[in-house]
Amino acid sequence: QIQGMPYGNCLLLSDGPINNSTGIPFFYVTPKDNTVTDLLKDPMASLTLPEADGNFCRRNVIDPEDPRCARLTLTGQMVTVPPEEIEFAKQAMFSRHPVVRKWPRSYEWFFMKMNIEHIWLQSWYGEVSPIAVEE
Repeated sequence: QIQGMPYGNCLLLSDGPINNSTGIPFFYVTPKDNTVTDLLKDPMASLTLPEADGNFCRRNVIDPEDPRCARLTLTGQMVTVPPEEIEFAKQAMFSRHPVVRKWPRSYEWFFMKMNIEHIWLQSWYGEVSPIAVEE
């Protein structure tokens, strides 16, 4: 009933091992997830990251979803990680989310990443600033 409509989901992500963050979001996904099925048909996606770990919200005891807490939105194409990057994707995901090693293998897990095309930073009520991808 929602085919062709935007669909949101929460996925584990990592941009690299703790000592080697790249800024490129990697995901460990299964084709059994409707989100992944949709992305394989139409790879355009957006990812919003809240300021959950920032000092402002924590220091002022403000809910991370409050508009005063910054959020970063990335948009781009979701692609299957090529063979030459699989080992890095494994290190990235498994070092930050060790539990994924125990996920059922029958779910045909594989790695995807976002090729970022646009970045927006919302740092206050409705105020949005574009950021160059190179930054």
